[in-house]
Amino acid sequence: MAPDLDSRVCVGRIAGAHGIRGWVRITSYTEAPEGVAAYGPVSDEKGERMFELEIMRMAKAQVVARIPGVNDRNAAEALRGVQLYVPRAALPAPDPDEFYFEDLTGLAVETVDGESIGVILSVQDFGTGPMIEVGESRGATILVPFTRAIVPVVDLAAGRIEIDPPIGLLEPVEKEPVENDLVEKDREADHDA
Repeated sequence: MAPDLDSRVCVGRIAGAHGIRGWVRITSYTEAPEGVAAYGPVSDEKGERMFELEIMRMAKAQVVARIPGVNDRNAAEALRGVQLYVPRAALPAPDPDEFYFEDLTGLAVETVDGESIGVILSVQDFGTGPMIEVGESRGATILVPFTRAIVPVVDLAAGRIEIDPPIGLLEPVEKEPVENDLVEKDREADHDA
């Protein structure tokens, strides 16, 4: 029986190999990084492969884990980028003022003044805290820091969030033309020749 892919939550991503014994580095999305292995076996994005994670240690902000059957660096490196999922039923219910990042995807985004900005396309964390990717399509998006100051309202029941963007967050960046003396001198030399 195929797994219900909509009833799963992404708890981490394999970032690459660690050492030569087949251990992997995992970027954990759980509150405590070691929690990535706390809910039983994890599966890949399609639900086709299952992995038992044995936490070995922490390496900076990443979890180092062993996966039975992954016995060398090449096998571990082949798993780079695999998203790790657990059934939603295995996770505790969030507190009233908490939610899973998975639940944010697709929510409408408005400013506190009521201006529609788009929808949440994804939640990213590049190491400085979560950012929500907002837009109408993947081609034109903005990244909004997911802090209480900038995102004061998250209303899952209404399917929307409000943002209070700092000055400059929503305005497009206009690039000034850069004068390059060497290019100008080359043009002048070509013109004089």
